[in-house]
Amino acid sequence: MTLSELKSILNQINTVEFALPDGSLIPQHFHVTEVGQIDKRFVDCGGVLRKESVINFQLYTADDYDHRLSVPKLKTILEQSEQLLLLDDLEIEVEYQSETIGKYGLGFENSRLRLQTTQTACLANDQCGIPETKTTSNQCAPGSGCC
Repeated sequence: MTLSELKSILNQINTVEFALPDGSLIPQHFHVTEVGQIDKRFVDCGGVLRKESVINFQLYTADDYDHRLSVPKLKTILEQSEQLLLLDDLEIEVEYQSETIGKYGLGFENSRLRLQTTQTACLANDQCGIPETKTTSNQCAPGSGCC
């Protein structure tokens, strides 16, 4: 989901609820503690320079059980972030604390914002010798030149 899609959804809902990939809800007293744009420059294992940019939300659950983030408050947070950071209309990535900080995509289902699992992938399959069909192992073959 992009920033513009989220803003459109906020015009259609009355409460802000986030569901985890398993369907359970993030406690209602969560906070959005950060909104930012993350720009990542990297070289893939095939030697190609790449750049990815996402808008990052960080969700945090504290012990203030009466806290509720309203739709108007989230809209204000987004407006301030857009003005101060000059945010592009990018895909949204959500960080949420579980056993470690998890990174999720963002979707919308049944009037709830839904955290979606993300996966790693080899971006240079032709350099690593990884077949186009899914493999059962996350490791490259010995001697394939894959990192």
